[in-house]
Amino acid sequence: MTDQNPRIIVEKNPSQDRLDELMFKSWPKWGCSPGKYHLKYEAEEICYIVKGKVKVYPKSSSSTAASSSSLDAQVDWYVEFGAGDIVTFPKGLSCTWDVSLSVDKHYIFRHN
Repeated sequence: MTDQNPRIIVEKNPSQDRLDELMFKSWPKWGCSPGKYHLKYEAEEICYIVKGKVKVYPKSSSSTAASSSSLDAQVDWYVEFGAGDIVTFPKGLSCTWDVSLSVDKHYIFRHN
């Protein structure tokens, strides 16, 4: 049975050893200003948040609110993260990023 709500994993305050293991400084960079962004992950993404604050609202696979433009109609929970966190987004996830503080991140996609 497949997971109907893929998990977003947030590692708060990772150790220096964990950061060194990832070698995130060699990854590409991406940034955005405050706003709402609709994303679909075609591959697993791991990112290190350099700065910013985000709430991610995953779109439920059982959502019937396709005709609604209201964010609240499409989700009933969110994941929050910010500067200093490592975040893993699973392949196949559709979500909305609600960015309250401008984001800078390093990221890498894993195509398994």
